[in-house]
Amino acid sequence: MTLAAIADSIVEKAGNLPRFIVAIAGPPGAGKSTLADALQDELTRRGEKSAVLPMDGFHMDNGILEERGLLKRKGAPESFDVRAFIDIVSAVRRTDQEVLVPVFDRSREIAIASARPVSPETRIILAEGNYLLLDEAPWSRLDGMFDLSIFVGPPYEVLEERLRQRWVHYGLDAAGIEWKLYGNDLPNGKRIIDNSRTADIALEFFETA
Repeated sequence: MTLAAIADSIVEKAGNLPRFIVAIAGPPGAGKSTLADALQDELTRRGEKSAVLPMDGFHMDNGILEERGLLKRKGAPESFDVRAFIDIVSAVRRTDQEVLVPVFDRSREIAIASARPVSPETRIILAEGNYLLLDEAPWSRLDGMFDLSIFVGPPYEVLEERLRQRWVHYGLDAAGIEWKLYGNDLPNGKRIIDNSRTADIALEFFETA
């Protein structure tokens, strides 16, 4: 399914609604943020006002994760402030005021608060993150909060290589990369693939033309 076809579907389903929220979910390394950014560009080209709402901005602080024995599992479902994410999605839904949302800085492994504004005039919100369709509490509370859902799920071998290159890019040594891949990212990916609700649109890959 091409990028243009996905944008067509979003615009058609959004109709005349003042706010339309799209969930873009999938395992780590699937290309969710790439798709979200590409869709934002395409929607802008069509005259639509849109914004990306990244789930990664809701990582718990490293200090809290360390206290809970979760620092090595950062990125697992249990390492996010799900309540805060639900609150932000609910606030964005209302369209009555500007909402400031956090963004995750992967180079520093920290979430930056109030880093991206969503204005009342922004009609289409592209929420993207691993667990938006995860059918496990407390993530299952998101069920029904999105107007359209997209799941991106490349084959295992593609995810493995993309994730390896991600951590090489960020300068991890061989042992660190092995842990990130097989101790955290890929097990999280399997959990997502096995336990996510069915999306309205399911992709292995997407084309930009």
